[in-house]
Order: sequence, then structure tokens, then C-alpha cells
Amino acid sequence: MLMFLAQWLEPLFSGFRVFQFLTLRAILGVLTAMIFSFVCGPMLIRALTVHQIGQHVRDDGPQSHLVKAGTPTMGGTLILAAVLIATLLWADLTVGWVWLVLFVTAAFGVVGFVDDYKKLKFGNSKGLSAKAKYGGQTLIGLIAGFWLYFGATSAAETSVLIPMLKDVSVPLGIGYVIWTYLVVVGSSNAVNLTDGLDGLAIMPCVLVAAALAIFAYVTGNAEFSRYLGFAFIPGVGELAIFCTAIAGAGLGFLWFNAYPAQVFMGDVGALALGAALGIVAVAVRQELVLLVMGGIFVAETVSVMLQVVGYKLTGKRIFRMAPLHHHFELKGWPEPRIIVRFWIITLVLVLIGLSTLKIR
Repeated sequence: MLMFLAQWLEPLFSGFRVFQFLTLRAILGVLTAMIFSFVCGPMLIRALTVHQIGQHVRDDGPQSHLVKAGTPTMGGTLILAAVLIATLLWADLTVGWVWLVLFVTAAFGVVGFVDDYKKLKFGNSKGLSAKAKYGGQTLIGLIAGFWLYFGATSAAETSVLIPMLKDVSVPLGIGYVIWTYLVVVGSSNAVNLTDGLDGLAIMPCVLVAAALAIFAYVTGNAEFSRYLGFAFIPGVGELAIFCTAIAGAGLGFLWFNAYPAQVFMGDVGALALGAALGIVAVAVRQELVLLVMGGIFVAETVSVMLQVVGYKLTGKRIFRMAPLHHHFELKGWPEPRIIVRFWIITLVLVLIGLSTLKIR
């Protein structure tokens, strides 16, 4: 939006031309989302507190979490608002990729909002039924898949690229729709499972989003993509602004979500952020790299799957409690230690993912 205003004002003053540079707009996206979060965060927390929109703690969770009951939740609305506003202000709104990621993020946010609302309304931690929740996610994921499939202009846009192998890809054809669905819905639920401790999920989201911004910039730049051996996808570079907006909004939210948390993001934030990372990874053809960079999300999800399967087969639990962060809690690790160590692991995994830019 502001880019178009700058274009209109450019004949009056040539300095407005700087707003055509993607890198500058990406930086402004970070700052806009972060400042919005800093300014609106306290107001949101006060509003949530006044209306008694507090967290309901599961009875079967760690007993140490009982003290968190009543902490304001649904703070993810702050993240969503910051991301949407920053993206609409600084991205090129004529690019279809921008509207795709905004649609997926907002739609998953709506599913999460309804889930959170039902938890609060009925005073329990269950929320939406599994059928309704996954039904909504499935519908959105399939819409995104068909959107990308029918909008593809080259084979590269419907193929899975293999990291570190130059010019090696797996064409999926119509199967690309299912692939998109699996990545988006899987990423969304993985982040949601990870969001169990103060600040645990938001910082990995920030780190992964920042890395995806670099991939988006490279993939959308004809010169850089050719030099690094990436498939060039016109317009996808604008997603760098969306990704940096996530990073800025996430850091702003972390100011209030750091241990001990003043507010939780709730499903409205976790489901939306996970879906956002998934759809961007699909758009820039880095789904397998997302699997590496989001290794913490993967580990949390796999721990739940192993716990369920192991218990059904043997009647014994593999972990003291799942997801994985609860296992370490019950082992006696202080919550801040778990959080920071998971952040460090994510940083290492993100650096490994970024190394695939050059190792091809």
C-alpha cells in the first residue's frame, strides 16, 4: 500500500524511489510489526484481563502449570494483526503470492480463534472437536493446494526440490495438492503442539521465518537464483516482507510472552503461525529444508505419535509425558532451561538449513 503511495510521489521527489527496494521494505516490515506489538500489547493484555479471557490448564498436564491458570490467552491475535498490517503496508499487493499467504494465515487464525473461544465459553481445555478442527484445516490446506496447482506457470512450481542437489527435483503433478495440504496442516499442528511453555514456540517461529525470508528473496531474484542454482519464481520475493513481519511480530510478542508469561498466544496464534511457515516453505520450494529448520516442531510432533503408538502396542509410555517438553519438565528441568535449550537447537538447525543455499 505504501509502496504504491511512494510510486505516486516519486515524480515529486526522487527519494521515494528507495521504497521500491525489497530489502528496505522487508526491514520496514520487521519494524512496523514489532512497534505495533510493543504499542498494542499492553492494551490487549489489559482487555483480555478485564474480560477474564484466561488460560484453562489441562488436568492431566504437569502440576507446575496450575499456577498459569487464568493467564490471559488468545494473544496470537496481536501477532496476526501485526503481520497482516505490516504486510499490507509494505508488500506489493499486485503479487498473488502475498494474498495466498495472507489467506492461509488468516484462515487458520480463524480456526484457532473459534477453538480458543469454545475453550473459554465452556470453561475447559478441549475447544473444537477434532473432527471440526481438522476439517477446517483440511479445507484450507486443499484450497491452498489447488490455488498453487492451477496457478503454476512452470514445472518447478509443482515439484519437490531436493536440498543440496543441483537441478534435482521430484515432479508431483496433481499430487502437489496433497503435498501442500500435508506441509501446511502438518506445520500448523506441529507449532501448536510446541506451544506449551512460555516463549517456547514463538522464538523458533521467528528464527525459521527469518530464514525463509532469505529463501524467498533468493528464489524471487532472477540473478541470485541462477547463481545459487535455485528455480526462479517471479514475484515470490515479496514473501520476504511477510516473513520479516512474522519475525518482527514474534519478537514483539515475546516481550510479553517470555517467562513468566503475561499472555499466551493460544491456538489463534499457534495454528496461524505454523500454517504461515508451511505455506511460505511450499511457495519457495523449500519444504524439506523447513523440516530441518523446524526440527523442534518435528521432534515435538513425533514424540506425541511415538507416545500414542507405543502405549497402544505395549501399554507403556516411551516418555514421561508428551509432547517432548513435558518429558523434560517431569525430569526436573526448570522451564527456562528447556525453553532456551530448544531455542539454541533451533538456531543451529536454521543455520544448517541456510547452508543449503550454497551447498548444492
